[in-house]
Amino acid sequence: MLKILFLGEIVGRPGLAALKNGLDAIKKKYEVDFTIANVEGVTNGFGIGRAHSAQLEKLGINLSTGGEKLFYKIDMVEYLPKAQFILRGYNYPQKCPGRGYRIVTLNDKKYLIANLVGNADMKASIQNAFISAESLMRKAEEENLPLIVQFHASTTAEKNTMFHLLDGKALAVIGTHTKVISADGRVSDKGTAYISDNGRVGSFMSVGGFECETEIRKFLTALPLRSKECWDDGIIEGVVVTIDEDKMKSVAIESIMERVEIEKPQEARN
Repeated sequence: MLKILFLGEIVGRPGLAALKNGLDAIKKKYEVDFTIANVEGVTNGFGIGRAHSAQLEKLGINLSTGGEKLFYKIDMVEYLPKAQFILRGYNYPQKCPGRGYRIVTLNDKKYLIANLVGNADMKASIQNAFISAESLMRKAEEENLPLIVQFHASTTAEKNTMFHLLDGKALAVIGTHTKVISADGRVSDKGTAYISDNGRVGSFMSVGGFECETEIRKFLTALPLRSKECWDDGIIEGVVVTIDEDKMKSVAIESIMERVEIEKPQEARN
């Protein structure tokens, strides 16, 4: 059996602290073989810088994915073509830096792992995610490779529709973006694991990993206030998908919500 851990979106320095203090124990507890994480909010919650991307590798993230915020930091625009461990959306324009899928070898078998970004309520100007998904299915079939998809999208309707398109064609369709773990994790009769959203890594008692007071003020005043990282109540959320390598089907999906200690650094207390 192959076990893949799909971590929720890592939010800021609290998310990095949570990984540092808890990821190794989680991987050991769930006997994880490979770890995938959404990383577009690692640098202060908005984008990811080159230094942080390297830090994630050292912390044990094998493959990183991003959505509409991936290119918020200019050094990532320049660095992404060299970073084979980070996937942008496969449905971004062809000339966009980076790549949208990667072929990885796990337990001597190759898998095509891809990242798609949804179209509903997204600011990015990208291609239709469903047409791109059909392209991925053809590529996986032509190369005789099992397909795994992480789908970064806003609405559960769009994510569920993608699941039904890929049902039986992909081993897993894992939703990201809303940073709130959903209760609809399941494995279909055709062997496809699915969840609408696999949550976040960082602060649990927060608004999507951000300080509550600032987020409340934004709604009360309509002012474009900058969100602030929250250090209250560290948590690592995600799902572990178990794949039967002989039948090449997913057989289980398990949600994880593990509390971990995170300590606010002195410079962030001022």
